[in-house]
Amino acid sequence: MDDELNATYIYLDGYVEVDKYRYFYFFIMFTVYILIIWSNFTILYLIWIHKSLHEPMYIFIAGLLLNSVVFSTAMYPKLLIDFLSEKQIISYSTCLFQFFIYYSLSASDFLLLAAMAYDRYVSICKPLQYSTIMRRTKVSVFLFLAWLVPACHIAVPVILSANMKLCDFTLTGIFCNNSVYNLHCVSSRVLSIFGVVALLNMALFPLLFILFTYTRILIISYRSCREVKKKAAQTCLPHLIVLISFSCL
Repeated sequence: MDDELNATYIYLDGYVEVDKYRYFYFFIMFTVYILIIWSNFTILYLIWIHKSLHEPMYIFIAGLLLNSVVFSTAMYPKLLIDFLSEKQIISYSTCLFQFFIYYSLSASDFLLLAAMAYDRYVSICKPLQYSTIMRRTKVSVFLFLAWLVPACHIAVPVILSANMKLCDFTLTGIFCNNSVYNLHCVSSRVLSIFGVVALLNMALFPLLFILFTYTRILIISYRSCREVKKKAAQTCLPHLIVLISFSCL
């Protein structure tokens, strides 16, 4: 590749024996992609058509499912193309877009899980005030912030990276994550500090909040009657299933 092409395209060096197993990889990833899209849209449709599911908990679950669809659509088609290509390359602008989608939606998932934990906390610990606190307006604000705040956070390193000079054009991986920083000629202290701040704000703090809310729920349930314990188990089950699934992924 000439210098002009190297200035805009980078190699993806994370594929293992792609020449030998390209069709096997393609089949597996295509199957996974179809299953993700089909299952997520099925659940979204069920939430949409059943008015009994138009509650904050299931609205937040729908937000997580929508994130999964967007994330998969941004990542899997490029992977499928790479499996069938002789050379696995990606433009730097597309690479930064993948970086943005990967981290903004991951952070959004953490915030949505925190919103779900807050919803369960209000439902168990303040049942008489639940309808007043968890109004549709507040749920809409939570959804909007869960997407806007991460997008604004991740947009900063993306913009800074777009203006930095590249000295390496080989990325170790099959998609673009923070390994993009290794391509820069000069390490940026600002990017490193901002990355730590973003990790605290959009991952650690939401996780601590989830732990806090469930600790409060467990304490109140333990001190309450059997009916309250049963209600707590039933209302928290959907969130726990989502949280465990998210942790495993």
